[in-house]
Amino acid sequence: MTYAKVIAMRAVHLLVVLLGVSFLVYLLLDLLPGDTAEVLVASSSNPTPGAVEEIRKELGLDQPFMVRYVQWLGNAITGDLGVSFRTGQPVTEAIGERLPVTIQLLIMAEIISLAIAVPLAVAAARRRDQAFDRVVSVFTFTLQSIPNFVVSLVLIVIFAVTLNWLPAIGFVPLQEDVLGNIRSLLIPSIALASALVPLYMRVLRNEMIRTLQEDYILVARSVGLTQRSVLFRYALKPSLPTLVTVVGINIGTLIGGTLLIELISGLPGIGTLIYSGINNRDYVLVQGLILFIACAYVLANFIVDMIYPLLDPRVRV
Repeated sequence: MTYAKVIAMRAVHLLVVLLGVSFLVYLLLDLLPGDTAEVLVASSSNPTPGAVEEIRKELGLDQPFMVRYVQWLGNAITGDLGVSFRTGQPVTEAIGERLPVTIQLLIMAEIISLAIAVPLAVAAARRRDQAFDRVVSVFTFTLQSIPNFVVSLVLIVIFAVTLNWLPAIGFVPLQEDVLGNIRSLLIPSIALASALVPLYMRVLRNEMIRTLQEDYILVARSVGLTQRSVLFRYALKPSLPTLVTVVGINIGTLIGGTLLIELISGLPGIGTLIYSGINNRDYVLVQGLILFIACAYVLANFIVDMIYPLLDPRVRV
């Protein structure tokens, strides 16, 4: 199968999944108890008789479910995810303001996790079943058992409260102060990375062990190549496709999984925006955010699917 056909098949699959995701998002939020119109009237200082029905008609909530879904989907395709009931701000505008913070947090977390996991995995695979490998395994299993929000709190106590090296909460925009921006994101990035390091390390270690048992590795060693050359030139690259897949999936997952970390660190990102929408019963905002996160997850998987055949041509067959 050619690479173009692979892309076409994946693109069709992507569209079907996105359509199904959009329907489920709209359906699940529509099934939630309570009525948006009633919430808005209850928050009004001087509600008038018949106000609920007026708001329902104004928002189109009196129409059948499928009519409302098709209208919402048509608007979403054009980039219109509605307007927040509470703030009056378009949802796409609110996402655009908060997304750079979350993206930067995710990038830093991925860089930190890969910088720790890859060397550990290579070293553990080289010393399979030896003392170093066992120590690394115990360390990663222990780290995985600790929730990342607990890691965040511990880091705040150590580096912000006790040592006063890093800020406990708050965010400094990148355009205002580069160093201050990095310092404000360091603790939450490390906290997020703590959940990724064990996963990435185990995946790459297992792939490296399988690769090191291949015949061409034995040939490379028999011709006198150094251990370093065998590991990094001939064993690491064939072992990366699986890790790339896991990294891509986690990028999509982490966009919606930063809620607690952002709340603890006071970061104005997507996670904090979701919490605000849920707390204020701003269903239009929550609906748009969930759809955005779901689309980001699906698109991240699609991009990984496109990169995977480039790293491993055998997948195209």
